[in-house]
Amino acid sequence: METKDYLTNYYESYDEEGRLLSRHGRVEYVTTMKYIEKYLRPGMRVLEIGAATGRYSHALAQKGYRVDAVELVAHNIELFRQNTVEGEPVTITQGNAMDLSGFESDTYDMTLLLGPMYHLFAQEDKRKALSEAIRVTRRGGVVFAAYCMGDACVLSYGFKGGEIYSVIEKCMLDTETFETFSHPWDLFELYRKEDIDHLRAEFPVTQLHFVATDGYTNHMRETVDQMDERMYELYLKYHLAVCERQDMVGYSHHTLDIFRKE
Repeated sequence: METKDYLTNYYESYDEEGRLLSRHGRVEYVTTMKYIEKYLRPGMRVLEIGAATGRYSHALAQKGYRVDAVELVAHNIELFRQNTVEGEPVTITQGNAMDLSGFESDTYDMTLLLGPMYHLFAQEDKRKALSEAIRVTRRGGVVFAAYCMGDACVLSYGFKGGEIYSVIEKCMLDTETFETFSHPWDLFELYRKEDIDHLRAEFPVTQLHFVATDGYTNHMRETVDQMDERMYELYLKYHLAVCERQDMVGYSHHTLDIFRKE
């Protein structure tokens, strides 16, 4: 079975929109939008690669930005179109993050790669996706690349969830270094910060931020979901104050690498 088939089967039954709308999922969404808005300027063109159901694309289009979106999974594209409001300046195209040949170089002011790096397992495929995102971005433009982190999964799914021995039996974990290993049938590739730094170092870019987009949230999602509004707002304020602290990013399930094309 090819990677696309695994992803299609997964996303046809997974509520990605609902995840980002849940109280714990909103932490990732609010944090990502905060950093996107930090670099938005009037008249900017935005490309979202791996747009899923369009949570970010639609939010930006409804603010008046011209957004082009690319998505691999047909089911997600159908939901993306259903979520489109009449008059939104947004397009959606089926395509692969590793081949954006239908898009011209040096075109977009902001490029969002918020999903594809979760599902690429070969180093060459990861380089192709980053290379394509950078290619279509104008010089001085900003790229946002999201990743799933390995240590957060070892802690939450492995130890807290009681699956650590199963993970070891599947040869997904080095029990000396606790480095994680994934395959297409595992659906998600897992990283450490040094892996992400190594990938980025191959390209003519300057890092602007490295952000723990959900921080410790997923380790305490039940607690977060049960907070009253006052406490939840205080928790969001705390999270946003510490989400770039490098001593804490490894605990985050999702991170965001933000860099400028030189």
